[in-house]
Amino acid sequence: MASLNVGNLGEYLREQRRQAQLSLRQLADAAGVSNPYLSQIERGLRKPSADILQQLAKALRISAETLYVQAGILDERDRDEVETRAAILGDPSINERQKQVLLQIYDSFRKENAAEAEPAGADDDDTDMHPTN
Repeated sequence: MASLNVGNLGEYLREQRRQAQLSLRQLADAAGVSNPYLSQIERGLRKPSADILQQLAKALRISAETLYVQAGILDERDRDEVETRAAILGDPSINERQKQVLLQIYDSFRKENAAEAEPAGADDDDTDMHPTN
């Protein structure tokens, strides 16, 4: 069976599984997938759906978005945001409530900065469409 183009998803999943100190069988059981299917994903022989990736992420206690990027489902441009979220969610030194508060603050800063950048970009586009004589 030829390897599919799923980026480094299989390697990434294997590394996350090892860091979580889970066997292939333990992760498969926790995610609700078969052991052979998970093995094929890790070896790059199968491309899992977004739903399966979400189940795997939940079992590994990592961000599903991180797996979506690895699988090529989520745009690479969103990688920085995904990595920031994954770092917050994966930090064992803060509790779940603190993680959610940090994510809310992070989202509010991103929205604020996008709103500030939007008018400047809109003005630039407007001047390009109406050249002066």
